[in-house]
Amino acid sequence: MLATLTDEAFDDADWIYEIKWDGYRAVSYLNKGIVEIQSRNNLSFTNKFKEVTDALKAWNINAVLDGEIVALNNEGIVSFQQLQNFATRGEATRLEYYVFDILWLDGKDLTDLTLLERKAILQSILPEDDVVIKYSDHIEEKGKEFFKLATNRGLEGIMAKKSDSTYTKNFRTKLWLKIKNSKSLEAVICGFTQGRKSRKHFGALVLGKYEGDKLIYIGHTGTGFNEKNLSEVEKQLAPLVTGKMPFNKKPVTNMPVTWVKPKLVCGIKFSEATDEGILRHPVFMGLRKDKKAKNEKNIEIASAAERAK
Repeated sequence: MLATLTDEAFDDADWIYEIKWDGYRAVSYLNKGIVEIQSRNNLSFTNKFKEVTDALKAWNINAVLDGEIVALNNEGIVSFQQLQNFATRGEATRLEYYVFDILWLDGKDLTDLTLLERKAILQSILPEDDVVIKYSDHIEEKGKEFFKLATNRGLEGIMAKKSDSTYTKNFRTKLWLKIKNSKSLEAVICGFTQGRKSRKHFGALVLGKYEGDKLIYIGHTGTGFNEKNLSEVEKQLAPLVTGKMPFNKKPVTNMPVTWVKPKLVCGIKFSEATDEGILRHPVFMGLRKDKKAKNEKNIEIASAAERAK
């Protein structure tokens, strides 16, 4: 079941609210000790996250579960960067699997039950005090207060779910909503990548930030554009094209980059920054013609770990 992004938290007695876990969505198929874990895109997680697979095997039930695999840093805080490092480089970390729904149990399809009924069944069968398998709990009605608490703790956001909703597969419904804890800043446009497929004008903006007199790469964004602002930004960038890269080290991008003189500033909304200062989920919010690139050099990007403290 897929959720729709919404802008603001809300209070409603007919809705429940959960933590939005910053990890990998994972549906697990359990058949008396035989386990298969799949991503949203049907990629296998079974061998990649063996610690989770082994915990599910030990549970020894007949069920289909929906949840999120997360990694914890040394402070016990959920860290997407730690999860990426584990998945790509096998770095040691502590994994947990937060289960928030159950779709099937002992031959019975549960998807037509209400969300609260499904969660009650799930909670009743979860193994007690398991170090890996966790129940993703919820609160009722008070979404605004819960979102504020999640924001203060540096979490990615919250999920709002209609308490009587049934489970709809492969459909982005408005009965499940995601409310993200987004940050914002002004970034210097340092280049743009070539568009892919039918994308006109350019693919993504390459972003930087001044540290002293040095430009530091902080990520790239291809999100937040429409035809009008794609065209507008392209026209603004055209006279700034240069063969000189503004960074000391060339960043990794999906497509070839055309560098521009670092003169333009844009507003960016993002969920968090990695420990290396790379923005996660950056969204273009518009050109900031009232800002000069050099004036932005003293604004720092807090890392996820620093904000969590």
